[in-house]
Amino acid sequence: MAFIHNIDPAFLRIGHFELRYYGLVWVAGFLLAYYILNKYRKNGKLDISVEKLESFMLYLILGVLIGARLFHVLFSDPSYYFSNPSRILAFWEGGVAFHGGLVGAALVVYYFVKKNNLSWKQLGDAIAVPTVLALALGRIANFINGELWGTITNVSWCVNFPGVSGCRHPSQLYESIANFFIFGVLFFWNKKENKSGFIFWMFILLMGITRFLISFLREDDKWLGLSDGQYFSLIMIIIGGYVLFKHYFKYE
Repeated sequence: MAFIHNIDPAFLRIGHFELRYYGLVWVAGFLLAYYILNKYRKNGKLDISVEKLESFMLYLILGVLIGARLFHVLFSDPSYYFSNPSRILAFWEGGVAFHGGLVGAALVVYYFVKKNNLSWKQLGDAIAVPTVLALALGRIANFINGELWGTITNVSWCVNFPGVSGCRHPSQLYESIANFFIFGVLFFWNKKENKSGFIFWMFILLMGITRFLISFLREDDKWLGLSDGQYFSLIMIIIGGYVLFKHYFKYE
C-alpha cells in the first residue's frame, strides 16, 4: 500500500519563526564534524590547534553552504533564480547540491592546509566519516521536506508526495540507506591502520558509485541519458578509483 506523505517539515513554529528538520540536520552535521575532528586532534591523529580547528570549521561551513547552494542554482533552474535573486539565499526552503558542497569543502581544505602547512590527507580522512553520516541524515530531512522524489513506480513502498503526480520511489531514503552503509564501511576501515588519505578516497569512490546508481531512480533532468549529478558522480568514480588502485590497493 502506498504511503501518503503528509509530514510537517517544521520541527518548531513560533509565530512567523519556523525551525525545520532540514536546518537541524545541517547544524547537527557541522557539530558532529567538529566533535570528531577535535577527537582526532586530542588523539594525535590530526596535527592542528584548537584555534585553527575552530577557524577551519567556520571556513568549512561557509564553503559547503555556498558551494552546495551555488551548484543548485546553476544546475537546477538558473532562469528562475536569476529572475528571482532574493530566492538564491533561501536555504531554508531546501535546494542544495551534494557535489557543490563537496567542491566547496575541497576548496576550503586546499586553502586551509596550504595556509597552515597541514596534511590534507589527515584532514580529509578525519572529515569523511562525519560527512557521510550527516549526508545520510540529510536525505531523511529531504524526505521529510517532500523534495528530491524519485520516478513513478508501482512498488508497494512507493510514496505519494504532495503536489506531485504519481506514486514515486522514495529515492531520498534509498540514498540515506546507501550513505549509512558507506558510513559503516568507512567506520570499519577507520579502526584499522591505513595509509593516510585512504578513508577520504574510499569516501569519494563509494559516494560516487551509490549516487550514480540511485540517480537512475531520481526525477532529474537527463542529458544523453544521465543527469548532471551522475556526470559529476562519474568524475568521482574515475578519480577515486584511479587514486585508490594506483596508490593504496597495491599496498594491501
